[in-house]
Amino acid sequence: MKIDRLIGIITVLQNNKKVTAPYLAKKFEVSRRTINRDIEDICKAGIPIVTTQGNEGGISIMEGFKLDTTVFTTDELEAILVGLKSFDSVSTHSASHRLINKISPNRPTVMSLADSISIDLSSHYKDSLAPKIAQLREAIQQKRVVTFHYYYNKGEDDKRIEPYQIVFQWSSWYIFGFCLKKQEFRLYKLNRLWDLQTTEEEFIPREIPAECLDFNRHIPDHYEITAVFDPSEKYRLIEEYSFGCFRELEDGRLLFKRGFTNLEVAVSWFLGFGDRVEILEPIEMRSLMKGEIQKMLKRYQS
Repeated sequence: MKIDRLIGIITVLQNNKKVTAPYLAKKFEVSRRTINRDIEDICKAGIPIVTTQGNEGGISIMEGFKLDTTVFTTDELEAILVGLKSFDSVSTHSASHRLINKISPNRPTVMSLADSISIDLSSHYKDSLAPKIAQLREAIQQKRVVTFHYYYNKGEDDKRIEPYQIVFQWSSWYIFGFCLKKQEFRLYKLNRLWDLQTTEEEFIPREIPAECLDFNRHIPDHYEITAVFDPSEKYRLIEEYSFGCFRELEDGRLLFKRGFTNLEVAVSWFLGFGDRVEILEPIEMRSLMKGEIQKMLKRYQS
Protein backbone atom coordinates (compact mmCIF):
# COMPACT_ATOMS: atom_id res chain seq x y z
CA MET A 1 0.00 0.00 0.00
CA LYS A 2 1.16 3.56 -0.73
CA ILE A 3 1.00 4.78 2.87
CA ASP A 4 3.24 1.87 3.95
CA ARG A 5 5.75 2.81 1.25
CA LEU A 6 5.73 6.50 2.26
CA ILE A 7 6.39 5.59 5.90
CA GLY A 8 9.15 3.25 4.72
CA ILE A 9 10.81 5.98 2.61
CA ILE A 10 10.69 8.46 5.51
CA THR A 11 12.25 5.86 7.83
CA VAL A 12 15.03 5.10 5.32
CA LEU A 13 15.77 8.82 5.00
CA GLN A 14 15.92 9.13 8.78
CA ASN A 15 18.45 6.30 9.01
CA ASN A 16 20.63 7.48 6.10
CA LYS A 17 22.07 10.92 5.39
CA LYS A 18 21.47 10.54 1.67
CA VAL A 19 20.10 7.88 -0.70
CA THR A 20 19.44 7.75 -4.44
CA ALA A 21 16.16 7.34 -6.29
CA PRO A 22 17.32 4.07 -7.93
CA TYR A 23 18.14 2.73 -4.45
CA LEU A 24 14.64 3.54 -3.17
CA ALA A 25 13.01 2.17 -6.32
CA LYS A 26 14.83 -1.15 -5.92
CA LYS A 27 14.19 -1.33 -2.17
CA PHE A 28 10.44 -0.74 -2.49
CA GLU A 29 10.06 -2.60 -5.80
CA VAL A 30 8.54 0.31 -7.73
CA SER A 31 9.61 2.57 -10.61
CA ARG A 32 11.75 5.71 -10.25
CA ARG A 33 8.76 7.73 -11.42
CA THR A 34 6.73 6.36 -8.51
CA ILE A 35 9.53 7.28 -6.08
CA ASN A 36 9.60 10.84 -7.49
CA ARG A 37 5.84 11.14 -6.94
CA ASP A 38 6.23 9.75 -3.41
CA ILE A 39 8.91 12.37 -2.62
CA GLU A 40 6.54 15.10 -3.80
CA ASP A 41 3.79 13.73 -1.52
CA ILE A 42 6.17 13.65 1.44
CA CYS A 43 7.10 17.29 0.80
CA LYS A 44 3.39 18.22 0.65
CA ALA A 45 3.00 16.58 4.06
CA GLY A 46 5.44 19.16 5.49
CA ILE A 47 8.68 17.18 5.53
CA PRO A 48 11.34 19.14 3.59
CA ILE A 49 13.17 16.82 1.19
CA VAL A 50 16.32 17.97 -0.62
CA THR A 51 17.46 16.45 -3.93
CA THR A 52 20.92 17.13 -5.35
CA GLN A 53 22.40 16.20 -8.70
CA GLY A 54 25.83 14.85 -9.69
CA ASN A 55 28.05 12.03 -8.53
CA GLU A 56 27.53 12.91 -4.89
CA GLY A 57 23.85 13.69 -5.38
CA GLY A 58 20.85 12.03 -3.87
CA ILE A 59 17.77 12.49 -1.71
CA SER A 60 17.86 13.58 1.94
CA ILE A 61 15.86 15.33 4.65
CA MET A 62 16.80 19.03 4.97
CA GLU A 63 19.61 19.51 7.47
CA GLY A 64 18.40 20.90 10.77
CA PHE A 65 14.87 19.58 10.34
CA LYS A 66 13.84 17.57 13.38
CA LEU A 67 11.57 14.61 12.78
CA ASP A 68 10.34 12.29 15.49
CA THR A 69 12.49 9.21 15.02
CA THR A 70 10.14 6.97 16.97
CA VAL A 71 7.82 6.13 14.09
CA PHE A 72 7.85 2.67 15.68
CA THR A 73 9.34 1.92 19.08
CA THR A 74 11.36 -1.25 19.59
CA ASP A 75 8.42 -2.83 21.42
CA GLU A 76 6.01 -1.87 18.63
CA LEU A 77 8.31 -3.27 15.96
CA GLU A 78 8.78 -6.44 17.97
CA ALA A 79 5.00 -6.90 18.24
CA ILE A 80 4.58 -6.29 14.50
CA LEU A 81 7.31 -8.77 13.63
CA VAL A 82 5.99 -11.47 15.97
CA GLY A 83 2.60 -11.14 14.30
CA LEU A 84 4.13 -11.23 10.81
CA LYS A 85 6.35 -14.20 11.63
CA SER A 86 3.35 -16.13 12.94
CA PHE A 87 1.50 -15.41 9.70
CA ASP A 88 4.62 -16.45 7.75
CA SER A 89 3.98 -19.98 9.07
CA VAL A 90 0.82 -20.19 6.93
CA SER A 91 1.95 -17.98 4.05
CA THR A 92 3.64 -18.80 0.78
CA HIS A 93 5.78 -15.63 1.09
CA SER A 94 7.81 -14.40 4.05
CA ALA A 95 7.01 -10.83 5.06
CA SER A 96 8.84 -10.34 8.38
CA HIS A 97 12.40 -10.04 7.03
CA ARG A 98 11.33 -7.75 4.17
CA LEU A 99 9.59 -5.43 6.62
CA ILE A 100 12.52 -5.09 9.02
CA ASN A 101 14.88 -4.41 6.12
CA LYS A 102 12.59 -1.74 4.71
CA ILE A 103 11.57 0.23 7.78
CA SER A 104 14.33 -0.42 10.29
CA PRO A 105 17.53 -1.68 8.67
CA ASN A 106 19.76 -0.40 11.47
CA ARG A 107 17.93 -2.10 14.37
CA PRO A 108 18.92 -5.79 14.25
CA THR A 109 18.12 -6.16 17.94
CA VAL A 110 14.42 -5.99 17.03
CA MET A 111 14.79 -9.19 15.03
CA SER A 112 16.57 -10.97 17.89
CA LEU A 113 13.85 -9.89 20.32
CA ALA A 114 11.13 -11.12 17.95
CA ASP A 115 12.99 -14.43 17.67
CA SER A 116 12.33 -15.03 21.38
CA ILE A 117 8.75 -15.95 20.45
CA SER A 118 7.98 -18.64 17.88
CA ILE A 119 4.42 -19.23 16.67
CA ASP A 120 3.47 -21.87 14.11
CA LEU A 121 -0.16 -21.47 13.02
CA SER A 122 -0.01 -24.23 10.42
CA SER A 123 0.31 -27.27 12.70
CA HIS A 124 0.89 -30.30 10.42
CA TYR A 125 -0.94 -28.85 7.42
CA LYS A 126 1.23 -26.05 5.96
CA ASP A 127 1.65 -27.73 2.57
CA SER A 128 -2.11 -27.75 2.03
CA LEU A 129 -3.14 -24.84 4.29
CA ALA A 130 -0.87 -22.06 2.99
CA PRO A 131 -2.04 -22.32 -0.66
CA LYS A 132 -5.69 -22.26 0.48
CA ILE A 133 -5.14 -19.13 2.56
CA ALA A 134 -3.29 -17.41 -0.30
CA GLN A 135 -6.03 -18.30 -2.80
CA LEU A 136 -8.81 -17.19 -0.46
CA ARG A 137 -7.07 -13.89 0.31
CA GLU A 138 -6.87 -13.16 -3.40
CA ALA A 139 -10.52 -14.13 -3.92
CA ILE A 140 -11.56 -11.80 -1.08
CA GLN A 141 -9.55 -8.93 -2.57
CA GLN A 142 -10.97 -9.52 -6.05
CA LYS A 143 -14.50 -10.15 -4.68
CA ARG A 144 -14.88 -13.43 -6.54
CA VAL A 145 -17.10 -16.39 -5.65
CA VAL A 146 -15.28 -19.60 -4.67
CA THR A 147 -16.38 -23.21 -4.79
CA PHE A 148 -15.11 -26.23 -2.87
CA HIS A 149 -15.98 -29.73 -1.69
CA TYR A 150 -16.69 -29.83 2.05
CA TYR A 151 -16.62 -32.70 4.57
CA TYR A 152 -18.58 -32.54 7.84
CA ASN A 153 -20.22 -34.83 10.40
CA LYS A 154 -23.38 -35.25 8.30
CA GLY A 155 -21.51 -36.20 5.13
CA GLU A 156 -20.04 -34.12 2.31
CA ASP A 157 -21.28 -31.51 -0.12
CA ASP A 158 -20.24 -29.04 -2.81
CA LYS A 159 -20.28 -25.42 -1.62
CA ARG A 160 -20.42 -22.10 -3.44
CA ILE A 161 -19.79 -19.02 -1.31
CA GLU A 162 -18.87 -15.35 -1.31
CA PRO A 163 -15.67 -15.21 0.82
CA TYR A 164 -15.38 -12.34 3.31
CA GLN A 165 -12.87 -13.15 6.04
CA ILE A 166 -10.23 -15.72 6.96
CA VAL A 167 -10.54 -16.59 10.65
CA PHE A 168 -8.19 -18.32 13.08
CA GLN A 169 -10.15 -19.40 16.15
CA TRP A 170 -10.50 -22.47 18.40
CA SER A 171 -7.01 -23.53 17.20
CA SER A 172 -8.24 -23.92 13.61
CA TRP A 173 -8.50 -21.90 10.37
CA TYR A 174 -11.88 -21.04 8.83
CA ILE A 175 -13.29 -19.09 5.91
CA PHE A 176 -16.25 -16.90 6.81
CA GLY A 177 -18.55 -16.36 3.86
CA PHE A 178 -22.07 -16.16 2.52
CA CYS A 179 -23.43 -19.52 1.33
CA LEU A 180 -25.32 -18.90 -1.90
CA LYS A 181 -27.32 -22.11 -1.51
CA LYS A 182 -28.38 -21.63 2.12
CA GLN A 183 -28.53 -17.82 1.77
CA GLU A 184 -26.78 -17.22 5.08
CA PHE A 185 -23.36 -16.42 6.55
CA ARG A 186 -21.37 -19.46 7.67
CA LEU A 187 -17.95 -20.63 8.82
CA TYR A 188 -16.10 -23.43 7.01
CA LYS A 189 -13.03 -25.14 8.44
CA LEU A 190 -10.14 -25.05 5.94
CA ASN A 191 -8.88 -28.54 6.78
CA ARG A 192 -12.26 -29.96 5.71
CA LEU A 193 -12.31 -27.89 2.54
CA TRP A 194 -10.83 -29.37 -0.66
CA ASP A 195 -10.88 -28.83 -4.43
CA LEU A 196 -10.96 -25.07 -3.87
CA GLN A 197 -11.67 -23.10 -7.05
CA THR A 198 -11.90 -19.35 -7.63
CA THR A 199 -14.57 -18.59 -10.22
CA GLU A 200 -14.83 -15.67 -12.64
CA GLU A 201 -18.08 -14.64 -10.95
CA GLU A 202 -17.73 -11.35 -9.09
CA PHE A 203 -19.98 -10.34 -6.19
CA ILE A 204 -21.02 -7.10 -4.52
CA PRO A 205 -20.14 -7.33 -0.79
CA ARG A 206 -23.17 -7.68 1.45
CA GLU A 207 -23.70 -5.86 4.71
CA ILE A 208 -22.75 -8.30 7.47
CA PRO A 209 -25.03 -8.20 10.54
CA ALA A 210 -23.05 -7.58 13.73
CA GLU A 211 -24.28 -10.82 15.31
CA CYS A 212 -22.81 -12.83 12.41
CA LEU A 213 -19.33 -11.51 13.27
CA ASP A 214 -19.66 -13.05 16.73
CA PHE A 215 -18.06 -16.29 15.59
CA ASN A 216 -18.84 -18.08 18.84
CA ARG A 217 -22.49 -18.13 17.83
CA HIS A 218 -21.57 -20.32 14.84
CA ILE A 219 -20.39 -23.05 17.22
CA PRO A 220 -22.80 -22.93 20.18
CA ASP A 221 -22.28 -25.05 23.30
CA HIS A 222 -25.86 -25.77 24.36
CA TYR A 223 -25.27 -29.40 25.38
CA GLU A 224 -24.11 -29.30 29.00
CA ILE A 225 -22.44 -32.51 30.15
CA THR A 226 -21.37 -33.49 33.66
CA ALA A 227 -18.70 -36.16 34.16
CA VAL A 228 -16.15 -37.39 36.69
CA PHE A 229 -12.55 -38.00 35.66
CA ASP A 230 -9.77 -40.05 37.16
CA PRO A 231 -7.13 -37.78 38.81
CA SER A 232 -4.58 -38.96 36.22
CA GLU A 233 -6.43 -36.89 33.58
CA LYS A 234 -6.05 -33.57 35.40
CA TYR A 235 -3.29 -32.39 33.05
CA ARG A 236 -5.44 -33.00 29.96
CA LEU A 237 -8.41 -31.11 31.36
CA ILE A 238 -6.17 -28.17 32.30
CA GLU A 239 -4.50 -28.24 28.89
CA GLU A 240 -7.76 -28.23 26.93
CA TYR A 241 -10.17 -26.28 29.14
CA SER A 242 -8.02 -24.40 31.68
CA PHE A 243 -7.63 -24.89 35.43
CA GLY A 244 -11.12 -23.87 36.50
CA CYS A 245 -12.99 -26.45 34.39
CA PHE A 246 -13.25 -29.04 37.21
CA ARG A 247 -13.75 -29.38 40.96
CA GLU A 248 -11.75 -31.87 42.98
CA LEU A 249 -13.94 -34.30 44.98
CA GLU A 250 -13.09 -35.81 48.36
CA ASP A 251 -12.00 -39.09 46.76
CA GLY A 252 -9.63 -37.22 44.41
CA ARG A 253 -11.77 -37.58 41.31
CA LEU A 254 -12.46 -34.51 39.16
CA LEU A 255 -16.01 -33.25 38.65
CA PHE A 256 -16.24 -31.70 35.19
CA LYS A 257 -19.15 -29.72 33.76
CA ARG A 258 -19.09 -28.03 30.35
CA GLY A 259 -21.17 -27.22 27.27
CA PHE A 260 -20.50 -28.92 23.91
CA THR A 261 -21.61 -28.12 20.37
CA ASN A 262 -23.29 -31.48 19.80
CA LEU A 263 -23.45 -34.83 21.54
CA GLU A 264 -21.75 -36.76 18.73
CA VAL A 265 -18.62 -34.61 18.96
CA ALA A 266 -18.69 -34.91 22.75
CA VAL A 267 -18.94 -38.72 22.57
CA SER A 268 -15.77 -38.87 20.45
CA TRP A 269 -13.91 -36.66 22.91
CA PHE A 270 -14.97 -38.58 26.03
CA LEU A 271 -14.23 -41.96 24.42
CA GLY A 272 -10.62 -40.83 24.10
CA PHE A 273 -10.30 -41.10 27.89
CA GLY A 274 -11.21 -44.78 27.97
CA ASP A 275 -12.25 -46.03 31.43
CA ARG A 276 -10.83 -42.93 33.13
CA VAL A 277 -14.09 -40.99 32.81
CA GLU A 278 -17.77 -41.59 33.63
CA ILE A 279 -20.63 -39.50 32.27
CA LEU A 280 -23.14 -38.56 34.96
CA GLU A 281 -25.66 -36.57 32.93
CA PRO A 282 -27.57 -36.07 30.76
CA ILE A 283 -29.01 -39.57 30.49
CA GLU A 284 -29.03 -39.22 26.71
CA MET A 285 -25.26 -38.84 26.76
CA ARG A 286 -24.82 -41.92 28.96
CA SER A 287 -26.91 -43.90 26.46
CA LEU A 288 -24.84 -42.66 23.51
CA MET A 289 -21.61 -43.59 25.28
CA LYS A 290 -22.95 -47.03 26.17
CA GLY A 291 -24.06 -47.61 22.57
CA GLU A 292 -20.65 -46.65 21.15
CA ILE A 293 -18.82 -48.84 23.67
CA GLN A 294 -21.04 -51.81 22.78
CA LYS A 295 -20.34 -51.25 19.06
CA MET A 296 -16.62 -51.22 19.75
CA LEU A 297 -16.86 -54.38 21.86
CA LYS A 298 -18.84 -56.14 19.13
CA ARG A 299 -16.27 -55.16 16.51
CA TYR A 300 -13.39 -56.58 18.54
CA GLN A 301 -15.31 -59.76 19.45
CA SER A 302 -16.08 -60.63 15.83
